[in-house]
Amino acid sequence: MADICMGFEVHQPFRLNRHFEPDPKLKKKDLFDRYFDSLNKEVLLRVADKCYNPATQLILEKLDDGNFACSFSLSGTLIEQLERWSKDTLELFNQAARHKNCEVIGQTYYHSIASCFTDKTEFREQVRLHSDLMYEQFRVRPTIFENTEFTFNNDIAATIKSMDFSAIYTEGVDRILAGRSPNHIYACRDIPVLLRNTTLSDDIAFRFANPSWERYPLTADTYAGWVAASPGDIVNVFLDYETFGEHFWKETGIFDFLRALPDELATRNTTFRLPSDVVAAHPPSGTLDVRESISWADLEKDTSAWMGNDRQKTAFHAIQNARPYAVDKPLWRYLQTSDHFYYMASKYGTCGEVHAYFSHHDADEAFRTFMKVLSHMEGRTIKVMKNRKSAKTLRVLPPEQAFHFAGPAGFIGHTAYSLDQFEELLHIVPKDSIQHHVARKDFIHWISDVLEDQRLAESITGLAERHEIIMAVRQRRELLWSHIR
Repeated sequence: MADICMGFEVHQPFRLNRHFEPDPKLKKKDLFDRYFDSLNKEVLLRVADKCYNPATQLILEKLDDGNFACSFSLSGTLIEQLERWSKDTLELFNQAARHKNCEVIGQTYYHSIASCFTDKTEFREQVRLHSDLMYEQFRVRPTIFENTEFTFNNDIAATIKSMDFSAIYTEGVDRILAGRSPNHIYACRDIPVLLRNTTLSDDIAFRFANPSWERYPLTADTYAGWVAASPGDIVNVFLDYETFGEHFWKETGIFDFLRALPDELATRNTTFRLPSDVVAAHPPSGTLDVRESISWADLEKDTSAWMGNDRQKTAFHAIQNARPYAVDKPLWRYLQTSDHFYYMASKYGTCGEVHAYFSHHDADEAFRTFMKVLSHMEGRTIKVMKNRKSAKTLRVLPPEQAFHFAGPAGFIGHTAYSLDQFEELLHIVPKDSIQHHVARKDFIHWISDVLEDQRLAESITGLAERHEIIMAVRQRRELLWSHIR
């Protein structure tokens, strides 16, 4: 018979301002309010009223009863919003975090995609920033780690191991288990791994109030029976905290379910355990080799929720390459929050419905807004960089200045938002598109007028073959990057 380990991810992003328009006169002190949406306060207060306050008050009661234990993973951006707009709610989390039956676990401060960067330096820094914040707020330093949306692979495991965490959470994905149960501790790169039980977690997170579900309605008695009957050492149930009251309103009975669950499990001799206690009690029963990234997102359980289409990949590479422009590191890091990329998804079916539920604008608008804000941030920074000319040529462009590849019949669906992406697309666009633009001297005009690099414009003048243009662009681009890195 397995025990249960229950955890909650609590996060709110600073959503980008859908109506942002670049303004060269914008002052530094006004950037945050112009980049980010006033909707953030409205959402935070609504979720606090419907979820955070009633759910945490309920959990505090259960923690005192002694039959319940849980963990919280609270993002730095959530803490910042609570400090601004709902200090009473933050105090409730403070009481929970300091309770002997509760454990605070680590994540990235900005709930970011930094772990997907090739260089893990930024990822490490955000993990440290989060740990410092947890100590400042709650006087605890996490020893268990939960990466953004459970994103995980061998490199992430090794990085977290090197930072002296004692274990890391991820999703109990079938393809990494190879028929084994998620209800055991495993090891990856010498760090213990706690695997989320996908079925039992999603029975609450997604199916609880679904009347078409064959097992609806879900009661605490029924669910406790499922957990108690589960073989293994530990059932890890990990949920978005907003499940309680926000995703499923009070009227669905979700709070009644949570209130009754600890007693129902106690009658079945199933005990709530904290993750650090689980790791101490159970040595790994096997190893995991996770070469391709996994997560808890969507049906695919990979990183396609954030990097699955061309828009998302463009934005991801743009934010990663923006490091030299990050004079104001917090602004750069707010733009790394995974939600911005999640909103750009173009999925269909149930996954598409979930993305649409969480987004405050459509995918194309989310992408355009992101690129406008990032471009504006980089543009403001150029004037204080050592090599301004190189920085200007390499900067990310807003949508209206990007290069749109076309052919004789019109736009062919490829757009370059930077010189880096321009070179990348030169490899794959059809030959007739190259010929079309060479004949019209479009490459020369864009490089000269938009990127303002006369030397590169001159070097490709007269070139007609794809490989010649690529070579000229690559040599110039690499030289320019050497000036600012």
